[in-house]
Amino acid sequence: MDSENPPDAIRAVIADGDPHARRTIREALTSGGIAVVAEAADVDEAVALATFYHPDAVVIDVRLPGDGGLAATAQIHERSPGTCIVLLADAPDEDLGLRAIRAGASGYLARTLEPGVLQRVVRSAVEGEAAISRRLAMQLIESYRRAPRAGAGMRPVRSTLTDREWEVLDLLTSGARTEEIARTLVLSTETVRSHLKNLYRKLGVRSRDEAAEAARRMRDLVV
Repeated sequence: MDSENPPDAIRAVIADGDPHARRTIREALTSGGIAVVAEAADVDEAVALATFYHPDAVVIDVRLPGDGGLAATAQIHERSPGTCIVLLADAPDEDLGLRAIRAGASGYLARTLEPGVLQRVVRSAVEGEAAISRRLAMQLIESYRRAPRAGAGMRPVRSTLTDREWEVLDLLTSGARTEEIARTLVLSTETVRSHLKNLYRKLGVRSRDEAAEAARRMRDLVV
């Protein structure tokens, strides 16, 4: 941490494959008293640094070399859940923004923000505010309105399914296909198929319809 920053300064990691972009973001943050403790050039480096430093915030380029900013977000959120993650993109994309939020991001904004605005956005996100556009906020509201109600999300205490398998089952019950589940949970289709195979085995079923019915029966016991 820079000596000019107070001990209680917000600590941030920057993850961007472009050295010029990293420098621009660093200058924007440090000019506002935010301490940049490390910089990453790809997904693996970003995850490793976030896991090591457990910073208050990570600012990530959505096109981060490796598996991309969404993959980095999901991994950092899992390994350092107290870290606030803000993704920067070249242009607004509400679908990508929704996927970023589902992956664990607290913000998704255009990288063309003025330096002073970026400082405020990061500070606000660390303090618990969503750093998203009004348009994306409306998309989130619509997504919530469309969410299945019939007990989705309710999980029996003694279920043998893992949290991830329940997430997959929730989406399957709502009618999502394999590719949609993969996009929503920021997983590969192969990983989703593996989770489906495991939950089918645990539930003793052979199809999506049977799995959905089994989930409904299990939830009826906790309603």
